[in-house]
Amino acid sequence: MASLHLRGQTPAGLAEAFPGLSLTLARRIVHRLVGEDRDDLEGVRGLGRKRAAEVLDRGRLERLEVVDRRRSAVDPFVKYLFRAPDGLLLEAVRIPLERPRWSVCVSSQVGCALACRFCETGRLGFLRNLEPWEMVEQVLTVRRESRERPVTGVVFQGQGEPLLNYDAVMQAASILRDPAGARVGRDRISLSTVGVLPQIERYTDEGHPYRLMLSLTSAFSEKRERLVPLTARYGVPELARAMRRHATARRGPVNLAWVLIAGFNTGGDEARELGRLFHGVAVRLSIIDVNDPSGEHGRATDEERGRFLTALSEAGIGFVRRYSGGPDIHAACGMLASRAQGGAEHTPLPSPGAA
Repeated sequence: MASLHLRGQTPAGLAEAFPGLSLTLARRIVHRLVGEDRDDLEGVRGLGRKRAAEVLDRGRLERLEVVDRRRSAVDPFVKYLFRAPDGLLLEAVRIPLERPRWSVCVSSQVGCALACRFCETGRLGFLRNLEPWEMVEQVLTVRRESRERPVTGVVFQGQGEPLLNYDAVMQAASILRDPAGARVGRDRISLSTVGVLPQIERYTDEGHPYRLMLSLTSAFSEKRERLVPLTARYGVPELARAMRRHATARRGPVNLAWVLIAGFNTGGDEARELGRLFHGVAVRLSIIDVNDPSGEHGRATDEERGRFLTALSEAGIGFVRRYSGGPDIHAACGMLASRAQGGAEHTPLPSPGAA
């Protein structure tokens, strides 16, 4: 089988792979295969039949198989379980935005090696990195089946640590952003990391335009390490300095994510330490309630959460509260794949395109 997957190529990469293929024709091919989401090159303007046959002969166009598709009964979230050509399972989530649009939370790896204590994906272990086309295909599937709203956002926050699959994620983001590809705005593509420090520094130095978010969850290294083992290698102060440098280079806020856990990271000391670590820079803290199927980590009560939000305000930390959607469809990362690997029965597939 040819190794070049055609939906995993930017126009520039496709032109390089096929000597003599102009960048203009490469853009038209990417537009046909990604922008139009088709499997043929019939009628691509300026592309002769012989060259079209050569591209299709040397390239791959296989798809991810939708194994399970679950729609929430309480909100418009949809959780997808895909099977890759090698049989491995991965997930994506269709996320409704406030305006009538969709965002897609995509996986970048099958499983994850970082073993964060509150994350179901971490319990699966790491199997392999996803190829760029497999990330692009997650978005195309949601777009194909949900045409009643446009897909305008992508967040690399599903299974896996995006910065440990750095080059493939950057290529997938480029294809999704490209005017010939999925045409997702660069400011609508986000990467979420638990803190792979060398790659954060590389990302800043390379000047990528996408939003980078650090999933922090505690402002104290010793405490955070109990949930995020990678903290033993890259402590909170070092990560804070890297994110401050990134925000300065981008001339934007420091973007942080905070999984709120009852009795663990809801105290005023956390808010005050955040204020100290990020004094003098704007911070946007996205707060989401923990969704731990093991029951080890519980959700904060409304009263506990309210006290924490007040403490954040007093510390000068800007925050937004993110809705944790799709609780009835295992919408948290890794939950559906975990159940599938454990032999859980899949629900019948609803017809594509239903809201």
